[in-house]
Amino acid sequence: MSNLIYPTTNFKATETLTMERGDGAYVYDNEGNQYLEALAGLWCTSLGYNNRELIDAAAEQMGQLSFSHMFGGKTHQVGMDLADKLTAMLPVENAKVFFGNSGSDANDSQIKMLRYYNNAIGKPEKFKIIARERSYHGVTLAAACLTGLHANHTYFDLPFDALGILRTDAPHYYRGALPGESEEQFVDRIVNNLEQLILKEGANTIAAFIAEPITGASGVIVPPKGYYQKVQAVLNKYDILFWADEVITGFGRTGNDFGCTTVGIEKPDMMSMAKQLSSAYMPISAAAIRGDMYEAMIEPSAAVGAFGHGFTYSGHPVASAVALKTLEIYERDNIFGHAATIGEYMQKRMAEFRDHPLVGEVRGAGMVGAVEMVANKKTGEAFNNGAAGAFAVQACQNHGMITRAVAGNSLAFCPPLIVNEAQIDEMIEKLGKALDETLDFVTREGMIVA
Repeated sequence: MSNLIYPTTNFKATETLTMERGDGAYVYDNEGNQYLEALAGLWCTSLGYNNRELIDAAAEQMGQLSFSHMFGGKTHQVGMDLADKLTAMLPVENAKVFFGNSGSDANDSQIKMLRYYNNAIGKPEKFKIIARERSYHGVTLAAACLTGLHANHTYFDLPFDALGILRTDAPHYYRGALPGESEEQFVDRIVNNLEQLILKEGANTIAAFIAEPITGASGVIVPPKGYYQKVQAVLNKYDILFWADEVITGFGRTGNDFGCTTVGIEKPDMMSMAKQLSSAYMPISAAAIRGDMYEAMIEPSAAVGAFGHGFTYSGHPVASAVALKTLEIYERDNIFGHAATIGEYMQKRMAEFRDHPLVGEVRGAGMVGAVEMVANKKTGEAFNNGAAGAFAVQACQNHGMITRAVAGNSLAFCPPLIVNEAQIDEMIEKLGKALDETLDFVTREGMIVA
């Protein structure tokens, strides 16, 4: 066993699979076994593996300028070009972009910029942030406070109160609806809960509401129609910013440029991005804010002598070059259009499992989806632990496919955007075998509730 401390891992189950190489939509372990990478790594390898254009872009930039920081007025052209290219794509008004290295640090940076901005405009009391239950926004100390998942909180003694993190309902109708409640009634109830929370805390103390347009690690939750429109109406009423976490949903994943477009979020005030920004070939993230928010911070930064936030690798030239090439490929090869077409096919094929005796719900949009396994199909009763999900993930792996169990017993699917229909068929075939084997397992173990 190596001396690594592994991320998001059961320390009693490390080094169970060693990856050696990747090509296209497939990865290979150190024993030569091939796997369809049905989660695009961790929702990120949009252009697949061994893309020579991205490799060459990195090598060329390394040969020209392998590193240059951006502190104290220094810059480089490739970083500026990436910022300009990116902001031209964003729905954020006159967006300004701060570059980092991961989705977690993008959200951490957003918290700091929110506080800086509100101090700059004379509203220091306006610092609280509303996040949702069953959300995922990262694992740095601050971003983990935004996250609404038990495993990311336990034992870490996170400073929720100090950061002013508030929590509101997850917009998951299947799990959150009351008996007999329609989707519209469900939406009205949880949006009303949001408004009551704002009134209780005081709108003058709340800076922003953060949401993944469609969630990832919490189970690929697609909110009912009308949810975001009603949420934005409430936020606008009380002068609270909408912060879109597009780390997973950005850059074609939902069949559009951004998840905001897919679910009808209009002009978010802030956006966080990472993962598919560089197709995961280099670590890079982007935290975008409205132009007027940036303008408000200029004079205060001059008074202090600097905007006192930044990373050694902010706007790293090699990462910037790879991200710039990634955006170029998206546009040139109509990757978003391809994702929309293949995504429609993928959702149609996944829907075939709705009648499977182990499946409670199939959900998704574009090229991201999930199949939730339940102990009782009729009532939707959940399993009382994650054993079904763990078994199913291993069964998928045994059949040559990599996926992940999220929210306990939901199998997530998020293949590279470059896959074709035949590879979606392959994914569905392997999933079907894994579900049947998992059904046998939970039945033998007495986990099915009659």
